[in-house]
Amino acid sequence: MDGSYSKSPQSVAEIEVPKPKGSISCDDKTKDEGFPYARPIVCKMSGDVRIAPGSSSVILTMPLYQSAEGRRVRPYARHDDSLPPLVREVAIKTVANGSDAPECSVRHGDIPAVVFSVGGYTGNFFHDMSDVLIPLYLTSFQFKGRVQFFVTDYKQWWVKKYKPILQRLSRYDIVDFDSNDDVHCFHHVILGLLRDRDLIIRRHRTRNPKGHSMVGFKRLLRRAYGLRRDRPLALGENPGKKPRMLIISRRGTRRLLNLHQVEAMATLVGFDVTVSEARDNGIKRFAETVNSCDVLVAVHGAGLTNQVFLPARAVVVQIVPWGGMEWMATNFYGEPARGMGLRYLEYRITGEENSLAGRYPRDHAVFRDPMAIHAQGWKALAEVVMTQDVSLDLDRFRPTLLRALDLLQD
Repeated sequence: MDGSYSKSPQSVAEIEVPKPKGSISCDDKTKDEGFPYARPIVCKMSGDVRIAPGSSSVILTMPLYQSAEGRRVRPYARHDDSLPPLVREVAIKTVANGSDAPECSVRHGDIPAVVFSVGGYTGNFFHDMSDVLIPLYLTSFQFKGRVQFFVTDYKQWWVKKYKPILQRLSRYDIVDFDSNDDVHCFHHVILGLLRDRDLIIRRHRTRNPKGHSMVGFKRLLRRAYGLRRDRPLALGENPGKKPRMLIISRRGTRRLLNLHQVEAMATLVGFDVTVSEARDNGIKRFAETVNSCDVLVAVHGAGLTNQVFLPARAVVVQIVPWGGMEWMATNFYGEPARGMGLRYLEYRITGEENSLAGRYPRDHAVFRDPMAIHAQGWKALAEVVMTQDVSLDLDRFRPTLLRALDLLQD
């Protein structure tokens, strides 16, 4: 797969077969009890279904009294108020007879199709995983490669970057929805992607009846990138060999200011320490680095998403910034780590271990009532709390490193 479109896997059928009765069902239950983020709409269509990228539509033949005419879907696996300008809409149109639909130029037989967007917040590794790749796995893995992908808001660099994963999910060339003018005919089409919570897959009666899991997704990643380790080093297993620790460094915000002192202390405690930044290019090389380690340490941020490459039962240590960040830390990275079969530790910094004290007086809300800043919305949170840097109290942090060592003995 090189991101180009090929008609070779799906030739025009020589004999017309009777088409199943048209039907559509949309999961538009946007509420997720206990979680503040709404789910995206996902529509499943069966029967005579035609994808017409030129008109940005999916046309379904079905009785008019069951019409879904007028529904428009942004097929991106996240739903919030900032997304509309970043994700292309696809219209669902219905016709009473196939003769009223645009003529098929490519018939795909019994192969289903999935239409999804790589617009939105992609380009950030956390969102690449939580908004596209994990939902795509949940939606399409059931087809065992016999599924045709259509990508809206197409980005050639994105498709190329994640080619090893996409090839594991579909054996066919991706169709660039934005530039293709054919009319593609299917019996089954899914518009949008199923999703659970960020970096989490749980069993669900309708969204995940087959019980796919993050453990299974990690297994797919190991095969896609040729990652050899499926378990960490157990202390004492290889005398003289130290467990490997990766500390992910950051640029910009939430930097670990005393990184070299933390590295030196971790070495004294008994780790073989590597420090590296999670770069945008060379994902295979960085995945191999992460997979070679037994412990991953990082300040809260997208770099922690790289825990998907750790071997099972490895240890994740998240450094939680000041300012009421505990819920986000636990739900974005802590609970996902447990769902991936990893051991998880948190180190919550104090008001003296961050750079905010140099910018705000002690009676500022960021110290007195951090949740008041959360209540102002993401913009205020990003401008105040998320811009801090961290300088760890080494004596206070040392027991966390020792606990990570202990977990490797279990």
